[in-house]
Amino acid sequence: MGGILDKLIGYAESISDESIRKVTLGILTQPTLSFLDAKPIVGFLDSPAAPRKHHSFSGGLLLHTIGVVEASVRIREYVEMVYGLKADRDLVVAAALLHDIFKFYQYRPDEIEGGYKPREDWYLSHDYSIIGELARRGAPEKLIRVVAEVHGIQPFTTIEGLIVHLADSLDARLGDILQQTLQGKLRALDKEGCNPYKVMSEKARSDGPEKVFERAFSPVDVVVSEFKKYCGG
Repeated sequence: MGGILDKLIGYAESISDESIRKVTLGILTQPTLSFLDAKPIVGFLDSPAAPRKHHSFSGGLLLHTIGVVEASVRIREYVEMVYGLKADRDLVVAAALLHDIFKFYQYRPDEIEGGYKPREDWYLSHDYSIIGELARRGAPEKLIRVVAEVHGIQPFTTIEGLIVHLADSLDARLGDILQQTLQGKLRALDKEGCNPYKVMSEKARSDGPEKVFERAFSPVDVVVSEFKKYCGG
């Protein structure tokens, strides 16, 4: 997990605006909701991006986040090259890094079905909690505005919010397709009592989240052989 986290921190450190860089690094390195007493059950580094949809394995949130960051910086360049729209790189990078960061508060391990599931006692969606935490930590209003637009709940008034929204949608859709493709081939293991959600998480913990999908388009026998070793995890 550390390799992806190091990349995320590297992106945060590349932010030029000191006020944006400081708050982004602060939340990224200390992802705690300071305005609540509630504690997470799943750690930030272990969290999925979603319990049953895209990136549903351990470390999936990290993988999705770096995917959104990488896509965002490239969409920013594309938007300027094709449409002549200039977007603030600092705001794009910061919003991409932070947009989903508090999702891990929402989840708990699923001991029955494998993988993760939503917490029954949780009540604050991640898209609201990040806004509250940014405000609590004195983030610039321009950053709060962009992050608020990323999930499409607020009308788009900034090109930066639109860029990260598109990158988020792209990576979530890609992760969903890759996961469905992989799980379709892992059904052979499921018949042997080896849960696909569990083996994906075990591979992520062993080899890194970025390695989970590398065999998604390989033949079934290759996928089964690669993942079977994680059945005992």
